[in-house]
Amino acid sequence: MKRLLYAILIMVLAACTDVRNDQYSASGNQEEAGLSDGAPNVLIIVPDQLRRYSAGYWSQPAYRDHVIGAPDPVVTPNIDELANNGVVFTNAISNFPLCSPYRGMLLTGTWPARNGLNTNARSDRTTTLNLDVPTITGVFRSAGYNIAYFGKAHWLAPRPVFDSEGNYVGSESPPGGHFINHYDTYVPPGPARLDIEYYFHTVIDAHFDYVAYSNDPHTIGGLPDGSPYQSGIYSTKAEATHLIDYLENTRTQRDSSKPFLAIWMPNPPHLPWDDENVEPEVLDEYYAERVKPNVLKLLVRGNVDSAQAPYVRHYFANVTSVDKYIGQVLDALEKSGLAENTIVVFSSDHGEMLGSHGRQGKNVFLTEALAIPLIIHWPKALSPAISDVLVSVPDVMPTILGLAGQQSIIPTGVQGRDLSQSIVDPDAAGPGPADALLMLTGSRGILSGHHMLYVRLREGLGSEIVGSEIVLFDNEADPYQLAPLRSIDSPRLAQSLLARLGQLLKEADDDWYHQRHAADVIPYP
Repeated sequence: MKRLLYAILIMVLAACTDVRNDQYSASGNQEEAGLSDGAPNVLIIVPDQLRRYSAGYWSQPAYRDHVIGAPDPVVTPNIDELANNGVVFTNAISNFPLCSPYRGMLLTGTWPARNGLNTNARSDRTTTLNLDVPTITGVFRSAGYNIAYFGKAHWLAPRPVFDSEGNYVGSESPPGGHFINHYDTYVPPGPARLDIEYYFHTVIDAHFDYVAYSNDPHTIGGLPDGSPYQSGIYSTKAEATHLIDYLENTRTQRDSSKPFLAIWMPNPPHLPWDDENVEPEVLDEYYAERVKPNVLKLLVRGNVDSAQAPYVRHYFANVTSVDKYIGQVLDALEKSGLAENTIVVFSSDHGEMLGSHGRQGKNVFLTEALAIPLIIHWPKALSPAISDVLVSVPDVMPTILGLAGQQSIIPTGVQGRDLSQSIVDPDAAGPGPADALLMLTGSRGILSGHHMLYVRLREGLGSEIVGSEIVLFDNEADPYQLAPLRSIDSPRLAQSLLARLGQLLKEADDDWYHQRHAADVIPYP
């Protein structure tokens, strides 16, 4: 009798789902997609500009020996718990440490030459995601998943297709002709939304004074899709609130008979870093002058110039705020009974120099910018572990599909590697990748073991390429990268790395390979 009542209830819910607002509807079903009842949900969490060692768990004995240099004294109890109950990767990197290139690689599993995001999307550039390349959102949707996105996007070229109030009009002609932002921008319905059914997007690098767009009027004051909304709520708090609402499915935002893929990309701890862009209660409790009276106590890495990081308290406070709301989302997963069979992936798009080498920001070939966290938590199938597998960003998409049992639909054009077997059964998987390709505008490099080498193009007075420069580090002997090796003093090592770099550039179908950049030092195959 109970089974009969349950079947009737499912039929009623399905009927209700068919008639709900189409803005949340998904195509396909589990039977068509070959999904079993046990298909896992997937939640990807990617704060912006959170460097690898800005989390408390790195100071714990189990992880301390895996740190290059010193870990930051930052408070992150929820991320720590996720790490202690998941698989922690000690060697994940952002191959192109910049916002848009990272997103292109994560979304498509391909390198920038193929996905189109070879620098940041910006209003003075045409750089934008190649919409012909399959995305993780589209592939999971074709497999019968609900698809949701929260937070920062930054894969679409900003265009002046808004009116003066920030409403999307889709034309540069009046009342259009205005930008809402010169970096990230609203993504309208259609191909650029990448098969995302539930969309809550926070635009502008400001943690309180941002603009939100959504296809759920409930989240933006009853306004329609394409209308700007400002709540004044800390952006990560607002995103977490709506993500929790989505997970709990309070208003039938998703089809509960299907698994979901939800991607959450908070803007913090990305700049700005000042009193107006931090939760004051978090700053006061953990990082106020009365708690940490000397800013140098927060700057622990041996290559830091404290004068270049007066914002360290604000950076760490934003990390702690992000951690707080991640905790709330994970609690909601647990209370909803979803945690056991949800693959939670926690990472970041790139790091933050925070005064190291006298620098701020990212976009350099140095550990503080390249090294990112990566934790995969899935109670149903993965035991806590520490993995030293070298993970590149294009590997993440096929690896998640592999973990979810969707290896058969990994697109043929994906250039990343499915590392799921090395996560599920490390002993049977064999060795992981031996090296990784590194990219910046005007530079290419390779990380291999504890060595890092990169080649930087040199320009003449007329911006013509007049030569190249080789930089080589031993990250084991020199963890803070203070003493570059001379390639002429290590000719065999340099030649071996340069030869492998040429091969990697060919495999990535990179412009450097096709244009033979730095052919004076890189022996292209």
